[in-house]
Amino acid sequence: MIKVVIFVLGIIVVMIASFIIIGNIAFKSKVSNEVKELFKKSQETELKVVTEKEIKYLPEPVQRYLRYSQIIGKEEIKTVRLKQKGFIRTSEKQKWMSFEAEQYYTTNPPGFIWFATAKAAPFLSIKVRDRFHEGRGNMLVKLFGLKKIADATGPEIDQGTLIRYLNEMMWFPSAYLSEYIQWEQIDSNSAKATISCKGATASSILNFNEKGELTNFVAQRYRDIGGKFVMETWSTPIKEYKEINGSRIPVKGEGVWNLSSGDFSYIRLEITDIEYNNPSTY
Repeated sequence: MIKVVIFVLGIIVVMIASFIIIGNIAFKSKVSNEVKELFKKSQETELKVVTEKEIKYLPEPVQRYLRYSQIIGKEEIKTVRLKQKGFIRTSEKQKWMSFEAEQYYTTNPPGFIWFATAKAAPFLSIKVRDRFHEGRGNMLVKLFGLKKIADATGPEIDQGTLIRYLNEMMWFPSAYLSEYIQWEQIDSNSAKATISCKGATASSILNFNEKGELTNFVAQRYRDIGGKFVMETWSTPIKEYKEINGSRIPVKGEGVWNLSSGDFSYIRLEITDIEYNNPSTY
């Protein structure tokens, strides 16, 4: 009798493991197809070299940052793929979960896909796909790549994902020259950027130091609180720079909700790999 029970339990475990594997493969396949579609929409144009002449129309602190990032004299960036690792949580009371992610971008038109796996427990993984494509945002979250936890869409998500895109252009700074962005200098160390794409619009304040480094990014962004969207202040203080593939970019930072009750840090990440103008998946 004990042998039969063990045999049955073994079958159940194998079946559960098989469903999880199938779910993860299906989710990954969906993301890969979306990435191919994203890259397909990127305009096929000859890559130009970024020059001093092109950046002179930007606010002075932005010019300073582009020189510091070492993009002058290099080809403009049309597509990006990168890898991240870090820690994430959804509330102040939740424990930090480790995660690893791949992310893909296009600059014309603006778009991205973020595919992450978060470890909620030793045998519990959560798959997340965040996207901005064709002017629309979508956050899809599944347990084991199978059970849907969230599938968020709507104007608040559109604004939030476009804010995220504008923020993450720090990793491919030649995109600051994009025709989708309007700039306004605030003072010698800050500028306001407004990006518009197919009806979606988002603005932020970028802060720089005298050295030319981007030090923080501050915006008003919608936050989901119990199914209700509330506009809050959101910032991404930068911790470290590194030269990768000839460009000097931020590689460590965090995402923070600057709430009336105090700052809530919800993500801490590090860039581990980045490639430009290689429109393919990892």
